[in-house]
Amino acid sequence: MSVPAAYLGVILIWATTPLAIQWSGDGPGFLFGVAARMTIGAVLALGFARLMGIRVWRREALATYGVVALGIYGAMLFTYWAAQQIPSGWISVVFGLTPIATGALALLWLPGQGLTRLRLGGALVGVSGLGVIFGGGAALDERAVLGIGAVALATLIHSVSAIWTKRLGSGLNPLGVVAGGLALSTPMFLLTWGIFDGVWPAVLPQRALGAILYLGIIGSVIGFSLFYYVLGRVDATRVALITLVTPVAALGLGHVFNGEPLDPRILTGAGLILAGLALFEFGDRLLRRMRRGGTL
Repeated sequence: MSVPAAYLGVILIWATTPLAIQWSGDGPGFLFGVAARMTIGAVLALGFARLMGIRVWRREALATYGVVALGIYGAMLFTYWAAQQIPSGWISVVFGLTPIATGALALLWLPGQGLTRLRLGGALVGVSGLGVIFGGGAALDERAVLGIGAVALATLIHSVSAIWTKRLGSGLNPLGVVAGGLALSTPMFLLTWGIFDGVWPAVLPQRALGAILYLGIIGSVIGFSLFYYVLGRVDATRVALITLVTPVAALGLGHVFNGEPLDPRILTGAGLILAGLALFEFGDRLLRRMRRGGTL
């Protein structure tokens, strides 16, 4: 698979994930939703890896699997809880802060993959778009503030896991990484559900069931595999730009399918996010071309 195709696949899947996360907790509760999703994902990923002859359990890969598992557990647990407090589109919007966190961590952990001035400028423009979007939303109550804080923490955990995985996991098969990470994180989700809930839902609404299956199959196995495939071939700060694109689509999906607010101010913020993405992605390349042509 080409890297651009995988990159686009991650964007499409991640854009639909927040709404599916919110729907999966309607009825059975968010802990059951995330535990069921990860169980389905782990079984499928391990099964596919076996069918494809991928040796998952290798000593040299265990550290990477552990980092991936902690990232999945921490980021998903906080995100699923936050989905009960704030509109689904806001989850993707807050995750738009990932390029800043990832770029800062890359400066420390990945020499040569930090932020140039133009990349930093692009990221800041994108983040300013996030600020405009939140300015167009409803007044924040205590639940919304806690929800935003939970997603911000999930963003930090995701960024740390992505950078750490980049350092440890070069050369590992993406599906093997997903299978190992899900296999190690799923018991933690099941244990959390058992301790804090542990009640099997008497009735599982059709929408919640569909969302859990979608997240388990598409969101976990395919989405995570594409993400780690891209992560192994593209510098970490550029991978993080996925989270500057997905808010635009996620806000639209939340508006159409969940009745979430979408006004001109939010659209202006989305435009700033895309402008920041363009500067981050193409700014350095355009500047080098202009210098070679004698323009600067």
